[in-house]
Amino acid sequence: MFGFDEIFSSEPTSAVVSLRAAKQSVEDRRRDIFDSHRHRVFALAYYMTGNELEAEEILTGTFVDAFVQSEEPAAPEVDTALVGQLRTRFPLGEEGAPAVASPDQELGKRNVRRTDLEEAIQFLPATERLLFLMRDVEGYPVEAIAQVVDMPVSAVQRVLFSARIRLRGILSHSQVTIAAA
Repeated sequence: MFGFDEIFSSEPTSAVVSLRAAKQSVEDRRRDIFDSHRHRVFALAYYMTGNELEAEEILTGTFVDAFVQSEEPAAPEVDTALVGQLRTRFPLGEEGAPAVASPDQELGKRNVRRTDLEEAIQFLPATERLLFLMRDVEGYPVEAIAQVVDMPVSAVQRVLFSARIRLRGILSHSQVTIAAA
């Protein structure tokens, strides 16, 4: 009588509904990608900078870059974007000779407070700090780190060794300072 079937045909409506559903699912997938990587990205950015605002900027830039590179970036693409953001702020590459701790600086028999370790990490050169955080804090395999930062595996292992020795020196020095006080 009124021709409602002709006015509201199911074909155009289903196209609009499916377009909205597809758009919504893309947004949901992007939100899921962001949610699944944001903690790790923020933590690495924060420990690299020591500053929450700068870490937030790095977080934002990382995901903008990752989504520009790929519609649905996986962890390696997000990590590559993170390293790209960090390279704009830090001179990442092999830096200087490793510091050598003296034999009397034995930390293996002492407990180290987390706050002391967090402070000591800030004294590491940028490359050592990033690789240490990726391997020993976040648990990345050495091969994945090498691929993300574009370094040979042997160089990554050398930098990690240097970072650990340097951290021991920094921590033992802080332990001696605390004991003297």
